[in-house]
Amino acid sequence: GNPTAEITGVLVCLDSTEGVVAEAVERGCNVVVAHHPIIFRGLKRLTGKTYVERTIIAAIKNDVAIFATHTNLDSVLRSGVNGKICEKLGLQNPKILAPKKQTLMKLTTFCPISANNKVLSALYAAGAGQIGDYKNCSFRTEGVGSFTPTGAANPTIGARDQAEEVAETRLEVILPAHLEAKILAALRAAHPYEEVAYYLQTLENENLEVGSGMIGTLHEPMNALDFLEFVKKQMNAGVVKFTDPLSKMVEKVAVCGGSGGFLLQNAIAAGADVFVTSDYKYHEFFDADGKIIIADIGHFESEQFTIDLLESLLKDEFQNLTVFPTKTRTNPVNYL
Repeated sequence: GNPTAEITGVLVCLDSTEGVVAEAVERGCNVVVAHHPIIFRGLKRLTGKTYVERTIIAAIKNDVAIFATHTNLDSVLRSGVNGKICEKLGLQNPKILAPKKQTLMKLTTFCPISANNKVLSALYAAGAGQIGDYKNCSFRTEGVGSFTPTGAANPTIGARDQAEEVAETRLEVILPAHLEAKILAALRAAHPYEEVAYYLQTLENENLEVGSGMIGTLHEPMNALDFLEFVKKQMNAGVVKFTDPLSKMVEKVAVCGGSGGFLLQNAIAAGADVFVTSDYKYHEFFDADGKIIIADIGHFESEQFTIDLLESLLKDEFQNLTVFPTKTRTNPVNYL
């Protein structure tokens, strides 16, 4: 859609379909925010032959923009798809099942000791220094910085063509890689020097706030079959396909909205009793191998509450925005 268009209203959904676009038009919304993208692969023609093409044509004709969140919303600890599943199942202390690497950076910079608090405050406000549940984290080392201003330099301390030594602090903070530009801008704005000395390093540390799947514990252990009945009810599932329910009680539960089979070994390694996900094929169920219960609740069922999540996030962020959850049922699977 046109990124400069004024938004008249937003319709949130799991899937963008012709019906959803029609509903958006009927309700005066010119933006559809979906979880699943309508375009998964390149299109060479728009002839209306497929539902994808027809949906795109309808959106273009009616000036409806389509925005998809998908794996961005799958991969966050707080306010994400898997967090919503954990909430529905009442899981305690939920954590990312497979944290991502190389999404964190370390910023090292140097400033006069007198400017420490101003620089650090600016970095914290821009999003640096957050480690798990701890904020405003940094490390400081005092030393001596040396420099000689040349050419057209206009030094804050010292004079041109004269060697200078200044008592400085080496400041180190961790930051999310996606906030790099914002944090560097904050550093330059707060730093007293004309030229700011700094360097960035990409870290191999696991980012415990970002990754695939989640795992948590039940408030109290449950019998396996009772737990599966509970999952079916809480997730409004038409059916739950599961492997041998084993004899042990269920306490630790791993979840992944959508197709989560790639996380099975992570769930087993984390000691999960049950792995709640979807899109398992017949032979893949054998991979449970008596070590875990695989519970396939259906793709739509595992992600349907993303609609409520998106509605809440948008209303909280944009309080003057008109946001509606879709009334159109987009689940292509039916059960008898």
